[in-house]
Amino acid sequence: MIVDHRTYTAYPGKLAAFLKVYEEKGLPLQLKYLQNMVGWYQSMDIGPLNQVVHMWAYDDLADRAAKRAKLNADPDWQVYLQEATPFLMSMENKILNPTPFFDLKKMVGK
Repeated sequence: MIVDHRTYTAYPGKLAAFLKVYEEKGLPLQLKYLQNMVGWYQSMDIGPLNQVVHMWAYDDLADRAAKRAKLNADPDWQVYLQEATPFLMSMENKILNPTPFFDLKKMVGK
């Protein structure tokens, strides 16, 4: 199992607006298509500001590609992207592999 780790940095003063649009329009779609949310977190007053980090678990890169293709094919996702991305200054994505002693499947209920 792998984890897709994403860090989004919002423009100053725009994080709350981004989170509102995401919660209303993006989250339901991601839960429908991606299914295995590991977590959604926002930065506070320590370290980089105006950031959210979210993580999604997949069986492997092929599972990730298939699920994200379905998400991207949904017209409602395209509407969400048009509304949400203007709030974001940058996006960083990385794929994480668990260490040999950590069983992610037990953590996400698979």
